[in-house]
Amino acid sequence: MVRLRMISKLAVVDKEMVASRLGGLLTYSNFVHAVSGATGSVIAMAVFYPLETVRTRLQVHVGRQAKHTPEEALDIVKNEGISSLYQGLFPVLVTLCCSNFVYFYTYNGLKQTLLEEGSKPGPVKDLLMAFVSGVINVVITNPLWVVNTRIKIQGLKCGTEKNQKASVPRYKGIIDGLYKIKSQEGLSALWNGTAASVILASNPSIQFMVYETIKRYFQQFFKSKELSGFLYFIIGAISKMVATIATYPLQILQSRFRAGAKKSENTKISQSLLDIIRLE
Repeated sequence: MVRLRMISKLAVVDKEMVASRLGGLLTYSNFVHAVSGATGSVIAMAVFYPLETVRTRLQVHVGRQAKHTPEEALDIVKNEGISSLYQGLFPVLVTLCCSNFVYFYTYNGLKQTLLEEGSKPGPVKDLLMAFVSGVINVVITNPLWVVNTRIKIQGLKCGTEKNQKASVPRYKGIIDGLYKIKSQEGLSALWNGTAASVILASNPSIQFMVYETIKRYFQQFFKSKELSGFLYFIIGAISKMVATIATYPLQILQSRFRAGAKKSENTKISQSLLDIIRLE
């Protein structure tokens, strides 16, 4: 009887612990962090969207004459008008808002749920939580990014010079794009680029790890948990630069898969990278 009582008490404690941990996912704090992250990313994208358009064009338009950002931007303005630099802005902002909301909500939820009271976060924990958050974000929002990539490159030809696909069809918006891609290419086409995107989940993981590491160093150096806005800006810029340089080749593959440059992702990512190096 004593043993049964002990087991029942342990079961109750375990249930309470699980409920407490799960309750950490549904908190006002997580919601605030998610909204803040989504809002910040939307504002930044709205300001620098022309550069995002140029970046995507450079990644997927194999037959381009321009090889650098200024050249490509001038070509777009000259041949298609300055408004083309903002093609697909609204759908991208909507998708980015959803994507970053999912990411930051998941990340902060995991942080509150998995870190025990009194335990300190570290680079390895930051990396794992950021990676898991990135994977969850990819699985949920990849169809939206496929449509947005197509909208940004409407009218261009994608693929290798040997086997270019026809021009990307026109889409009226996100819903129209989702419907047309599903109808014409199948449901699986909405998850084109998922493999590369899952690996690319290491991008925010690397960024967060570098960010948190540098931030802790500065906090120890200045002996203060609160840093100036300028220092946070510098830390963010450095961490993003490191993550982007480390994963940029995969970003090229991701854009091409989403644009429909390959009909399937059966081709190994390593082989695709070698093809780009060999042909371009």
